Amino acid sequence: MTLITLDTYDHAILNALVADSTQTSAQLSQIVNLSASQCARRKARLEEIGIISGYSARTNNEALGYTLRAITRVNLIKHNEDVANKFARFLETTPEIEAAWSVSGDADYVLNVLTRDLNAFAEFIHTRLLPQPNVTQVKSEIVLTTLK
Repeated sequence: MTLITLDTYDHAILNALVADSTQTSAQLSQIVNLSASQCARRKARLEEIGIISGYSARTNNEALGYTLRAITRVNLIKHNEDVANKFARFLETTPEIEAAWSVSGDADYVLNVLTRDLNAFAEFIHTRLLPQPNVTQVKSEIVLTTLK
């Protein structure tokens, strides 16, 4: 893998796009002190080489009625490729799971779960997650406040 070198202008463009990915090249030029055409070329290069892998919208989950977030740790009874693939398919097709990671440590997986309320979370755990054939243990922490 080739290490990609970025200069201060590239970093400034990335920081500006992370803050607001809808900014135009003209807006970026005001922030980074380069011409709009230079910003457009640099942004295109960052996209082409894969530093910028896409753009997305951040939603206000509370406004959509999703008020409970939990960090859920899952252990599986078996550890082989077939079990991992089946569990990955479950994760990919379950809308309550916003993000999931295979991790080292006490858990096999850490899930970022978002539901409407505590009742919906309990239903998710008891009717969707625990019945998975290779799930042996589930531990959850309810997020009280999002700090960052």
